[in-house]
Amino acid sequence: MDHSMKYQVHTFGCKVNTYDAGLIQKNLNASGFAPIVSGEKNARIHVLNTCAVTAEATKEAVRYIRRLKVKDPFCTVVVTGCAAQVDTGSFSSLPGADLIVANSHKGSLPDLLNKHFRGELTEKVFKSNIFKKEDLEAGGGIEKEHTRTFLKIQDGCNSFCTYCIIPYARGKSRSIPVSDLVNRINDLYAQGSREVVLTGVHIGDYEDKVGDKTYVMEDLLENLLLKTKVPRFRLASLEPVEVSDRLLDLYQDSRLCPHFHMSIQSANTDVLFHMKRKYTQADVQKSLRAIADRVPGSFVGMDVITGFPTETEEQFQDTYDCLKDLPWTKLHVFPYSERQGTRAAAMDVSVYPHVRAERAARLRDLSIARYAEQAQLQIGTQKKVLVLKNAAKGGQGLSHDYWPVDITGADSFLDHWAGQEVEVKITGYDHSNKQHMEGHLIGEVLT
Repeated sequence: MDHSMKYQVHTFGCKVNTYDAGLIQKNLNASGFAPIVSGEKNARIHVLNTCAVTAEATKEAVRYIRRLKVKDPFCTVVVTGCAAQVDTGSFSSLPGADLIVANSHKGSLPDLLNKHFRGELTEKVFKSNIFKKEDLEAGGGIEKEHTRTFLKIQDGCNSFCTYCIIPYARGKSRSIPVSDLVNRINDLYAQGSREVVLTGVHIGDYEDKVGDKTYVMEDLLENLLLKTKVPRFRLASLEPVEVSDRLLDLYQDSRLCPHFHMSIQSANTDVLFHMKRKYTQADVQKSLRAIADRVPGSFVGMDVITGFPTETEEQFQDTYDCLKDLPWTKLHVFPYSERQGTRAAAMDVSVYPHVRAERAARLRDLSIARYAEQAQLQIGTQKKVLVLKNAAKGGQGLSHDYWPVDITGADSFLDHWAGQEVEVKITGYDHSNKQHMEGHLIGEVLT
């Protein structure tokens, strides 16, 4: 192996980027490059799969490039991903960025890299109009190491929410056909995957046209439950109006894990309107109550933004009071962050950063208390827990309903049970590590 062809992919941002990193790896391997193996520190090529969701995410990538070049001035740095698409200028003028391959050209990355090494490139930036990109590559991921697999079913977004840059980074919504996903999931199952997380930028927009029939997300799930054997499926973010009766009917099948990730952002109707979200406070209430009613005991996580430019103290309080009275498990709270190129960043009004942070802290406190209260209710119950091969620490598993579970005495049998579901009795809740916002359940295997 030519030592100069050894590479490492560095992934920033969301689960979709994690999936895309696997695809980049697969394509590079097929083009004669080789990943560094665990413990090796001698990658000559560094591929940064960047995030652009906040301005800070781009700055983080710029700092990372500088650090890489200080460590090894002769390494080759390739910048790809969302920031390469929307913040191209931050990298094109950066001496440390050798090659910039925007999302529009991600599929050509290995070819461009080979041309770069042969001295055939006369420029370093490769980017075109992302809205003209029609294709979406299936596959991806070097899967053998993981029991859980993130599988991208859709990319892009047609919503153009006022705070969000993602449509400009990933283009319009496009989906992988149902038949391709069925085949891919059957391959993953054969390779040892026991849980598949269906992910995308806006999976509620999933659409596969076959002749005169259009398959939507519920049709995809029906097909996957019918034609594959994977024991556990999970869905990425949904919006309140996407929680249909038909979707909740499908959740009566235990293979669809009782776990919902809700992208609500606010529970105040006026703020939602200014965010250009397509639902109201009443829709938030209806969807959360429907989940609690139809899929009782579900783990419900929610994304919320505090301090959006138009959010008054009263409107924040309205969101707080509304959420306090609704059934859910955990909040992921983000103080609003200006993003150049979005309509919200150009609004005349704004909320002081310290007020955004203060509101975020109040919601986080609400979330920590709710999570602990819900965790206590799990004690004494029995759960199906997937023992993870690559867990953060020995014996760590993930329950069917998305609770992290530390299995007592698991070290002795971890290798034997890795990648399998075991029945676990929940005996406690541990939040002694205050570095983590929440704690985890403790359980013992029932033999």
